[in-house]
Amino acid sequence: MLVKCALNSKKALRTRQLVIDFDGERPIPRLREPLDLFAIPSTPFQGVRWPIEYEVFKEAIHHIEWDPPDPEPFYQPTGHERAPMPIGEEKGNVVYCIDPGTKTSYFTYSRVGGSRGPIKSSTSCAMHQDKSTLAFESRFESGNLQKAVQVGVHDYELTLRTDMYTTKHTQWFYFRVRNMKAGVTYRFTIVNLMKASSLYCLGMRPLLYSERAAWEKGEGWRRTGSNIRYYRNQHHQAEQDNNTTTNTKSLHSLTWTGQFPYDFDTCYLAHCYPYTYSHLQRYLSRLTSNSATGAYCKLRVLCRSLAGNAVHVLTVTSPGGGWMDRSAKRAVVVTARVHPGETNSSWMMQGFLDFLLGESDDARLLRETFVFKVVPMLNPDGVVVGNYRCSLAGRDLNRNYNTLLRDSFPCVWHTRNMVKRLMAERDVVLYCDFHGHSRKNNVFMYGCTNSDDATQRLHERVFPLMMSKNANDKFSFRSCKFRVHQSKEGTGRVVMWRLGIRNSYTMESTFGGSTLGNRKGTHFTTRDLKSLGYYLCDTLLDYCDPDPTKTSHCLAELRAMLRQELRERLGREVDSDGSLSVSISDIESSTSGSNSTESDGLPVHLLNRIDERQVKKKHLRSGKERNRLRQERVRNVDPKVLHRNIKNIVRRTQTHTTH
Repeated sequence: MLVKCALNSKKALRTRQLVIDFDGERPIPRLREPLDLFAIPSTPFQGVRWPIEYEVFKEAIHHIEWDPPDPEPFYQPTGHERAPMPIGEEKGNVVYCIDPGTKTSYFTYSRVGGSRGPIKSSTSCAMHQDKSTLAFESRFESGNLQKAVQVGVHDYELTLRTDMYTTKHTQWFYFRVRNMKAGVTYRFTIVNLMKASSLYCLGMRPLLYSERAAWEKGEGWRRTGSNIRYYRNQHHQAEQDNNTTTNTKSLHSLTWTGQFPYDFDTCYLAHCYPYTYSHLQRYLSRLTSNSATGAYCKLRVLCRSLAGNAVHVLTVTSPGGGWMDRSAKRAVVVTARVHPGETNSSWMMQGFLDFLLGESDDARLLRETFVFKVVPMLNPDGVVVGNYRCSLAGRDLNRNYNTLLRDSFPCVWHTRNMVKRLMAERDVVLYCDFHGHSRKNNVFMYGCTNSDDATQRLHERVFPLMMSKNANDKFSFRSCKFRVHQSKEGTGRVVMWRLGIRNSYTMESTFGGSTLGNRKGTHFTTRDLKSLGYYLCDTLLDYCDPDPTKTSHCLAELRAMLRQELRERLGREVDSDGSLSVSISDIESSTSGSNSTESDGLPVHLLNRIDERQVKKKHLRSGKERNRLRQERVRNVDPKVLHRNIKNIVRRTQTHTTH
């Protein structure tokens, strides 16, 4: 009766399970969408959860956002840079050394604030300003420094902590320095970096932040350093593979000299502009408190990480129009920070959200045209503890998007399932995962190529080409790759592509800067990184323009570029009918330069359980080994016993034949 009254009054009845929309006079009943995501509570964001063995200083660290007035140039090597070899604590003076934070071989549980006990001494001898030794600290969110050894009056050897529950992935650094003297030249040498090459070889410089400069002048992070050199040193690192095989890997050093602007200041040194989990929470809190964005931006918790930190997802779309209009919208999925040390991806994400949630005409058009699903930080646990690549499972999440282990890899498992549900509802026009790159300059994309369908062979390259035209002084199309390598089958872009999203990309931003246009030879700032988010939105409008002119021009340009590359590299021409005579992948290298490593397999805690079972399990021998052991047993047996056994076998055989 209630439904009938509602139909007569042309008003949709809303019950707890049923919603009725109208298309003119025709009622359209549908089930209410399930509340499968946890809602953000009205209370403030929860505290940051750390592994229980990790010591954390409770003081909050804030850095102002600031960009230098002029682009900062790359360092130009002189050829006379020193390459000091590690001296070590045997001949030096240990001024900072903390517990690596891994009392167990794998993650157990977490709590807000980390370890319950008092903060232990860092063995620093630079506790007073009247001494000349620098005071180091890194026990704060995203910090990474395990040990500092004074090897000269103003020279320091630094050792970074490996990703928790692993023996590798040293690249990201972020630490605090106090008790300095202005005008004094200090040398810092990181001695346990694991990559054979680095952007520091191409002119990249570290970052320095002075709290006094921020307070007095409003200046933030600046590039710093002279005498910069990245080189292989004489040390090696033991590296375990799947917790069974131990290999040794050559270590590399990064050394530089620099001066601090003020006496007894508090300064920070970092590999890239930090972007912590708390920073993200503050940013999301501002969004939720803004009533203007509340109408078209919904914030939810997609899942909880291993440590219990919230993995947030934003749904952004215009609420206007009827149900048919809303269901016809295509979707866009954007994610970031699956690798915690790639902080530049978070700055790109913030720029993307700033533009998308703005009041420009283009932003409104995007919200009216698409449904955006945005996961701004996929690996909050790794970000919190200062990892470079892994989660607290001790594994690279970007090799486990196709995992069945929901409890071990909840962040990527839930992200993949969210995309699968989304694809069941509507067409997903774009998937883009933001990353950082430590060995190439500029910004570029990795995509996938559909080699089975010749008519779609170049369409995956249209979006990156459009992006390069919109950001021509930052984005390099020539650096883009589209080959699907076997070791990348578990990455987000490949898994989403195999689900059916044709435009599935990883967008890689350099830690360094640009080699293009009027920005050639200069570092990226946070403003530059955020602008890449703006350009992605602009390119999305170009790509989905109802007028196909831009797409047609890009396809024609891609065909011409490919013909030229075929002639130069393979000496082959296109067929007479205009089709390509070879596979595109024949002329394209893999994305092995993407800074990615192959998967290390199962998470550490599961490997330990498997190892325990294997100890109890009977060792299975090969056929050759079994034959050898059988012959040895025959040789060692008593001849009388052997003769008796043979007679018994013969007698049983004769009896069996008679019957």
